Amino acid sequence: MLNNKKIVVVLPAYNAAKTLEITYNEIDFSIVDDVILVDDKSRDNTVEVAKDLGIQHIVVHEQNKGYGGNQKSCYNKALELGADVVIMLHPDYQYTPKLIPAMSNLIAGGLYHVVLGSRILGKGALKGGMPFIKYVSNRGLTFIQNILMNAKLSEYHTGYRAFSKEVLERVNYNANSNNFVFDNQMLSQIWFAGYEIAEITCPTKYFDDASSISIKNSSIYGLGVLKTSFQFRLAKWSLAKYAIFE
Repeated sequence: MLNNKKIVVVLPAYNAAKTLEITYNEIDFSIVDDVILVDDKSRDNTVEVAKDLGIQHIVVHEQNKGYGGNQKSCYNKALELGADVVIMLHPDYQYTPKLIPAMSNLIAGGLYHVVLGSRILGKGALKGGMPFIKYVSNRGLTFIQNILMNAKLSEYHTGYRAFSKEVLERVNYNANSNNFVFDNQMLSQIWFAGYEIAEITCPTKYFDDASSISIKNSSIYGLGVLKTSFQFRLAKWSLAKYAIFE
């Protein structure tokens, strides 16, 4: 715990058997109270590895629900366990668990309700192996999103995120897509609700066993990001209503 706040790490897993152990072993259990792994019908032995590691809270989807659907299960389970601070960490070891204490402190200390681990802050993204086309797309989409949302984030596309209980109970994340655009819909909801978002520099790691999405899914994701951003602006101007902002 930190400041009497219960810290819970959630791991949205899909075919993470090769990297789960190294990720789990870097979690700081001097502050983390619980770990939840949600397996989205992996084709490998992710669940068996999780059990061998002693992860007590394992949720197994009988059907693949997608990245967004996985996160919904993660956050719903974390709230069920009474979490005050929830850190979403990918079990593919692309993001270092060593940032959990810093991210947790910003929320448990009452400074922010949301913290993102940014790969763009600093100069480590390309050095860490981020593909150039992905870097350019990240910067371009972020530029447009900041204009439409009147914000100044360095990136909207990181998968390393920490939330307070208050945020998770207030925004309607269960109304979001089950696909990758879930992440951006959730950030849009958080801005819409009036919360500030903090960022912390996160080292970038790209390697063969780290997860990535296909060109087709990347294109669908990009279009979904733009759609969400325009919906946010229209909703802010009271020109339209959308379920995710209700």
